[in-house]
Amino acid sequence: MQTRNPLLNDFAELMTDAFGAAQAVGEEARTAMRAQADRFVADMDLVSREEYEVVKAALATARTDIAALEARLAALEAAGTAKPASAKAAPAKRAPAKSKAASKTGTPKSTD
Repeated sequence: MQTRNPLLNDFAELMTDAFGAAQAVGEEARTAMRAQADRFVADMDLVSREEYEVVKAALATARTDIAALEARLAALEAAGTAKPASAKAAPAKRAPAKSKAASKTGTPKSTD
C-alpha cells in the first residue's frame, strides 16, 4: 500500500536538487583547488618529469665521461712521471761528461 504524500514528494525533490547542487559545488571546489595547486607549483619553479629525465641522462653521460677522462689522466700522469725521471737523469749524466771532455782537450771554457 502506497500513499502519495505531497510533503514527502516535495522533500524528495528538494533533496535531489540539493544533492545535485552539492555535487556541482564539489566539482567547482576541486577545479579551483587544482588551479591553485598548479599556480603554486608554477611559482615554485619545479621541473617536469621529462626535464628531470633529460637532465638525469645528461648527468649519467657526464659521469661516464669524467670517469674516462680520469682514467686517461692517470695513464698520462703515469707515463709522464716515467719520462721526466729518465730525461732528468740523462742530462745530469751528460753535463759532467762534457766538462771532463773540455778539460781533457785543454780547451778553455767560455764565460759568456
